[in-house]
Amino acid sequence: MEISRRQFSLLLGCTLLSPSLLATSKTNLFASAIKAEAGGYELLVIDQAGQTTLRHRLPARAHHIATHPHEPILAAVGRRPETFIDVVDYRSKALIKRITSAAGQHFYGHAIYSPDGRWLISTENEIATGRGLIVIRDTADNYRVIKQFSSGGIGPHELKMMADEKTLVVANGGILTHPDKGREKLNLESMRPSLAYIDLHTGTLLEQAFMPDKHHQLSIRHFDVNQAGTAVIGLQYQGSKTDDVPLVAFHRQGQPLSLVRAPSVTNQAMKHYCGSARFDKSGSIAAISSPRGNLVTFWQADTQQFIASTLSRDGCGLAHTDHPEEFLISTGRGYCYRYNCQTQRKEKIKLSVPAHIAWDNHMSLLIS
Repeated sequence: MEISRRQFSLLLGCTLLSPSLLATSKTNLFASAIKAEAGGYELLVIDQAGQTTLRHRLPARAHHIATHPHEPILAAVGRRPETFIDVVDYRSKALIKRITSAAGQHFYGHAIYSPDGRWLISTENEIATGRGLIVIRDTADNYRVIKQFSSGGIGPHELKMMADEKTLVVANGGILTHPDKGREKLNLESMRPSLAYIDLHTGTLLEQAFMPDKHHQLSIRHFDVNQAGTAVIGLQYQGSKTDDVPLVAFHRQGQPLSLVRAPSVTNQAMKHYCGSARFDKSGSIAAISSPRGNLVTFWQADTQQFIASTLSRDGCGLAHTDHPEEFLISTGRGYCYRYNCQTQRKEKIKLSVPAHIAWDNHMSLLIS
C-alpha cells in the first residue's frame, strides 16, 4: 500500500489535525519488540493512527522482527543467546508457532522471510564449535528445518536478500561467545568480521569482504542493502575506548569494504557503537543509529559522504517512510520520531502505547 507524504504527515505528525480520520485508520505501520515497565517482553504492532493493534507476550527479549512478504505474519527472533522465534498472525493475534532452535544451537536475533514467503531464514550459532550457521525453515511444513550451512564466519547477525532473490548477504560479526559465559566476548584479539555473499539454494560462499587487519576489531553486525546493490554497514568497535576509528562502511560486490567516518566530533560522539542501519525509500540516503551516543547520522550512498546528524536519546530503531530522505526513529525511552533529511526537522510521533516501555533495537515497517 502506498500512502502519500500528506497522508503520512496527517496520520503521524506531531500536530494531529483530524482525530476522526485517525480513529478510522486500521492500517498497520510498524512492529517492534519492547521491554515493558514490569520487566517482561512483548511484540507490539502500531497502526497509522499511532494506536497499538497487537500486544504479544514474548518468553524473553527479542531483537529483530521479520515480516512476511504477503501475509499478516511476523517472526520475533530471540536476542542472543535465546532459543526461540515466535511466529505471530498480527490480524488474528494468534501465536502460529513458537520455534525452538536445535539442540546445541541458538539464535542471533535476526531472520528474514524469502521474497515468496516460503522460507524463514535465520542466523544461528553452533555452540560447540562457534561456527556461524544459516538455517532455512519451510513455512509450509510447520517451519521444519530443511537445510543449514555455514555463514562463512563467527557470530552471524543481520542478513538480507539481494535483488536477484537468490543471494544472501550476511554480517559475520566475528565475535565468539558461549551461552555458559553469558554475553562475554571470548576472542577479541583474533576476531575476523566479514560481509559474506552466499547462494541461498546451495549454501556456496560466493564472495566475502573482510575488515582490513588493522581494523579487525570493527565488528560487522547491522547493515542494509539498497536497490542498486550497495550495502551500508554500522560498525561496533571492540578495542580501546580512546581509539579513533571509522564506524560506517559501504560495500558493493567485487570491491573491498570502504570505511568512512563522520567529522571528528560526531565520530567521537557515536561512542564506538552503531545499532541499526537503514536506507531511505529511494536508496540514496542511509541512516545509522548510535544509541550509546544518543545520535543518528545520515550518509549519501553514491558519494559515501556524511550529510547530517540528529540527537535522539537512546535512539536505535530505524525505518524508511513512503517519502524519500525521511526516516522513522524509535528509542529505548519509548518514543518515536520522524526525521526529514531535506528540512532536518525531527518531529515526535504521538503514540498510544503502554506506559514506560523501551523499544528494542529494531523496527520493521509493515507498509511501504
